[in-house]
Amino acid sequence: MMHPAVPAPSTALTRAVPEAALEPAPEAKPASAPAAKAPPKSPAQKALEKLGLHRPIDLALHLPLRYEDETRLTPLAGAREGEIVQFEGQVTHSEIFIRSRRQLLVTVDDGTGSCVLRFLNFYPSHQKTLSVGAQIRVRGELRGGFFGREMVHPSFRLAGGELPGALTPVYPTSAGLPQIYLRKAVLSGLERADLEETIPTPFLSNGPFAGGGPQGLFSLREALQFLHHPTPDVALATLENHSHPAWQRLKAEELLAQQLSQLQARRVRAAMRAPAFKGKAGRGAGGALQDQLLERLPFRLTAAQKRVGKDIEADLKKNVPMHRLLQGDVGAGKTVVAALAAARCIDAGWQCALMAPTEILAEQHFSKLISWLEPLGIKTARLTGSQKPKERREMLALIESGAAGLVIGTHAVIQAKVKFKNLALAIIDEQHRFGVAQRLALRSKMTHVSIQAPFGANLEEVTPLPNEFYPPEGGRFKPEFGFDESQEPHLLMMTATPIPRTLAMSYYADLDVSTLDELPPGRTPVVTKVVNDARRDEVVARIQAQIAEGRQIYWVCPLIEESESMDLANATQTHEDLSAALPGVGVGLLHSRMAAAEKKAVMALFTEGVMGVLVSTTVIEVGVDVPNASLMVIEHAERFGLSQLHQLRGRVGRGAAASACVLLYSTGDAPRLGEVARARLKAMVETNDGFEIARRDLEIRGPGEFLGARQSGAAMLRFADLAQDAPLLAWAREVAPLMLDQYPELAQRHIQRWLGGKAEFLKA
Repeated sequence: MMHPAVPAPSTALTRAVPEAALEPAPEAKPASAPAAKAPPKSPAQKALEKLGLHRPIDLALHLPLRYEDETRLTPLAGAREGEIVQFEGQVTHSEIFIRSRRQLLVTVDDGTGSCVLRFLNFYPSHQKTLSVGAQIRVRGELRGGFFGREMVHPSFRLAGGELPGALTPVYPTSAGLPQIYLRKAVLSGLERADLEETIPTPFLSNGPFAGGGPQGLFSLREALQFLHHPTPDVALATLENHSHPAWQRLKAEELLAQQLSQLQARRVRAAMRAPAFKGKAGRGAGGALQDQLLERLPFRLTAAQKRVGKDIEADLKKNVPMHRLLQGDVGAGKTVVAALAAARCIDAGWQCALMAPTEILAEQHFSKLISWLEPLGIKTARLTGSQKPKERREMLALIESGAAGLVIGTHAVIQAKVKFKNLALAIIDEQHRFGVAQRLALRSKMTHVSIQAPFGANLEEVTPLPNEFYPPEGGRFKPEFGFDESQEPHLLMMTATPIPRTLAMSYYADLDVSTLDELPPGRTPVVTKVVNDARRDEVVARIQAQIAEGRQIYWVCPLIEESESMDLANATQTHEDLSAALPGVGVGLLHSRMAAAEKKAVMALFTEGVMGVLVSTTVIEVGVDVPNASLMVIEHAERFGLSQLHQLRGRVGRGAAASACVLLYSTGDAPRLGEVARARLKAMVETNDGFEIARRDLEIRGPGEFLGARQSGAAMLRFADLAQDAPLLAWAREVAPLMLDQYPELAQRHIQRWLGGKAEFLKA
């Protein structure tokens, strides 16, 4: 298959950009020479860097959002209203018209018809170019107007010169970066980038590509040149939906880079060493500590918990670091699985740390695990950011001496002053709520893992890390804790957001994934209702009935960063309204600005049943376990993501009483809810299955909802679509191990081209 020649872009599209601004930085001079002061960067250069366009390959891979067809002229007589039309004609009339504001009205005749050009914003230079008698080329949307056909703010230039031979690209951009500059920069990057093939021909010949073989495929260079400047005869739909063979080639390359990087991370980890937990038989009358814990639990494990427990136990017996993701729906019993793993670690003479994203969740874990483990003689330490200095010093001493076998806390666990005697198992709950730096910092408590930020990434989205976490330039962490520096702790990450299979195959290919796919007996199904905010009084009446039966209620108000003060005022107002509507009922208020002691006191009153209604922001999204709560009301449910709605609903239905979740929605000034919000609320009503919720969320919002901070905002997949590109993903998974084994240098070049420093994310 011969590909059509990709025409050179028109010079009209790439004018007046200094070449020096687009060239790579000059080589550094020897240290003995005086350092020349770098010239200041232009606003356009800074804007390029803001978009992450640092290397020539970054520019080459910065693909258009859409295209404009400037390759042909259309006579006005044959043009239809609503079309984007380009024509050439003579200006026959030009005037400044004043109605409610000044407007420049220009009439242009192309010999077959005329059109009025309307400019609401204009400059003297516009008037000069559009003076009567000028021959101009115009492009814009043709509309019907009161005075005949017109275009509003069309693009224009003097007529003449050759028409472009390719569609004109329109790129994603930012403030201070005009399209004309960006086109020139991308063209320069395309010319300078190393686009030599890195995928061996035999692997391409077996791929699910259009053309049936390597002779029918676009090369990487051909694909990029075509997508930046496609020929006018191409079906635009194939470019817009990314089904064109050139797009297929790029998506295959990207998926292969991701699979190679994750497989490489898995192999590197397999070469590391970790403590192997053999256990201490005969500790106490009941035998191993894990067996004693099982005997004391007030419930029996589900079959899924037993199966997953055996997987983790097998991992912990090996001297290779466990790197496992434990996923399970809300209420599936992940905490007890983590407790059993911790017991095995402590029984082998090592320390275990459990890190949770919020103080409320950390407190829930602390109280539950203390009740299970302290009777077995295990000392537990608690670390949170709000602790008083005296208590904190006591906890730090217990941890450093090794007296505390289990440490539970928030990100305070990874602060520089926390020194473990012999940490060997790190458990991270709701792992997507932590950044890469936080997870790596917890691992560094045993080893010298480097957590320098990957290229262009912001790794500190949860809380800033102190400088002590970052090694000197080019350096590594010091082995401060008395162990062989090659050892790694075992790592168990937990999430209540089930991962769809395609996502697990792609973004979590470097992890072992265990699934709790059944709920403990006794959990009651939660009935979900969608109710318009206009029926709020009926919801309050339902609350009164539930309280009369001795039940408790959550009322959740949204908390959105951009309007935090407004939303807090809303929660406060809701608290006041419910207090007035429910005389004699304890109504509490919980939000993120309250002091930790206040939050703890409010939660204690609600947990003990003293408080009937808890008005809260989303701080109760995870970890809160009050079996007597039977009704969840979520205000402005249309603002929440599907995963978050499912997590909140999981706070009820934890006891034997019938439970319900009411999704209160408001359309505001709009006549109806938006399409995405409707899809979310519909999914919530139709299913309680977290795996089905996850599948629909992937369809609605894409992978970002599930990945959270695993990528810290730096998307690992820019072009591939997991819902559409399953055949390409399967091909990449098959090719990656063969390529790493047979062509390791090409594999490394391929990873570097596509991911650069982003491959570092996979280490967490």
